[in-house]
Amino acid sequence: MSELIVKDLLATGMDYLPASGTFRDADKIVSNLIGIASINGRLIKIIPLTGPYVPRRDDVVIGKVVDIGFSGWRIDIGWAYEANLSVKDAVQEFVERGSDLTQFYNYGDYVMSRITNVAGSKIIDLGMRGPGLRKLTDGRIIKIIPAKVPRLIGKQGSMITMIKENTNSKILVGQNGLVWLSGVTPEDELKAIEAIKIIDEQSQSDGLTEKIEKFLKGEK
Repeated sequence: MSELIVKDLLATGMDYLPASGTFRDADKIVSNLIGIASINGRLIKIIPLTGPYVPRRDDVVIGKVVDIGFSGWRIDIGWAYEANLSVKDAVQEFVERGSDLTQFYNYGDYVMSRITNVAGSKIIDLGMRGPGLRKLTDGRIIKIIPAKVPRLIGKQGSMITMIKENTNSKILVGQNGLVWLSGVTPEDELKAIEAIKIIDEQSQSDGLTEKIEKFLKGEK
C-alpha cells in the first residue's frame, strides 16, 4: 500500500466511480485527501491517515459511560458530542421509570454498541441489540487513529485474526478507534498491544502484514 497526496491521479476512464475522499475530473478520478487508496468493486475511496472519528449510522463503536439520566446513558465515543443510549435500546427487560440504571451500566463502564441514528452533528443514538454488543468487562482499552481501523482489521479480518491467534487474546475493534482486548496472560495482552501499535504507527508501510507476522512469532 502506498501513501497518496492531494490531487494524485487514481484512475482514468469511466469504469471506476469516485467515493469518499475522491472526485471526478473529466474522465479522471483524483484524490482530495492524504491517505491510502482502497478499491471495492468499481468504487475508489481514500482511507485518510489522520483525522477525528466521524459517526455514521450502523458503525459499531466502543464508548465509555460518562453520564446517567432517568431514561438512559450518555456515552463518549470520541466525537465532539456524547451519544445517547436509551434504556429501551439497551435492556431487554422492562425497567420502571426512576430505577437505578447503574445496575446495568455504571459510570466508567465501556460498552460496544451500534449507531442507530445520526441527526446532524449533535444527536447520535446507540443501540445494544445485535451479536457481540455488550458491556466490556475486564480486559484493556487502547486507542488508535480511527482511520487505521481498516488496516488493523485487514482483508476479511485477516490481520486481527492473526493477532488474536498468536497472542491467545480476545479483541474487539470499534470503528471509532477504541480497541478492547483480553489475553490469557498479561504477556499475551502486551504482545497484542505492541502489534496493534505497530499497525497504528506504520499502517502505510509496504510489507506490514509480513512484519506483524514476524513480530508475533518472535522473528527479526
